[in-house]
Amino acid sequence: MDRVTVTMPAGVIREIDRFEKNRSRFILEAVRRELELRRLEELKRSLRQPHPETGDIVAEGFEEWAADLPAEDADGLVDMEAGVPIRWVSETGWVEEDR
Repeated sequence: MDRVTVTMPAGVIREIDRFEKNRSRFILEAVRRELELRRLEELKRSLRQPHPETGDIVAEGFEEWAADLPAEDADGLVDMEAGVPIRWVSETGWVEEDR
């Protein structure tokens, strides 16, 4: 564990003390919750607007992309029969394809 000094308004400290005797635990839980929310928002943003390189993979086709992987990376990497086939549609996002 690392020690961090955080400066807060006295009223906020009093509010924390009303609910939790261990300030550090309270603040740690609040920070973890906030970090999880931000990771989730980052994932949602990524799904709405994928990284440009994913467009290259989509354009090439997954099978062709996977075929270019070294054998030691490709073996057992993907079960093509599992999951749901999807594709990227500009202005719409990821859409499910018919099998």
